[in-house]
Amino acid sequence: MSLLQQEETEVDDAALGEELTKGTSHVVIAAIIATVVVSLAIAAYVFLEQKPPIASGEIVAVWAHPQHTETSGLDASGAPMPKQEVDQVMVFTEVRLQNHTDHPLYLSNVLTNATLADGIHSSYAANTGDYQRIFVAYPTIPVPHNTPLSPLDTTINPGQTVDGTFVSAFKMTKQDWDARKKLDYTFNFRYQPSLELAPQVAITEQ
Repeated sequence: MSLLQQEETEVDDAALGEELTKGTSHVVIAAIIATVVVSLAIAAYVFLEQKPPIASGEIVAVWAHPQHTETSGLDASGAPMPKQEVDQVMVFTEVRLQNHTDHPLYLSNVLTNATLADGIHSSYAANTGDYQRIFVAYPTIPVPHNTPLSPLDTTINPGQTVDGTFVSAFKMTKQDWDARKKLDYTFNFRYQPSLELAPQVAITEQ
């Protein structure tokens, strides 16, 4: 091979290497653009598919009333019987709920959830009649007697906000209640997703 041919070969190799380098850079740029386009498409899909919540809410206040009850040791006829001790904690909760849909929301039930060391303990909210009977049975109970919220027949119309108080009861001692790790609520609506709320206010112990 002559010197001239060798120089031409080296020039051709250099040109080929430059073209390959350019081609590689084009592939990298194309891959970056494709990644950006795919990411934007996914973000747009997620944004468009997200639906606004059907309802929002706020826990306005919470009162916890531990109660220890001991039976008299006599039955209805006055005959002796073993005494029984019952410990429970009544949790009164004032809540504000708002409907964000264009149709009524029907509340079907409310769960009060207390997380203890052994897991989650849940209690259904009492109906309006039982809520009212508590204040008759315990007239000196140190809890505000607010307007009740019935979990069985409450209808929230489109755009409406409703306020009310309900009560749940847990069969546990005050010590168990005080040792809880968490307290939250589940509001279940008929044929609609449930609403989870946690209190952002201090729990008043009464």
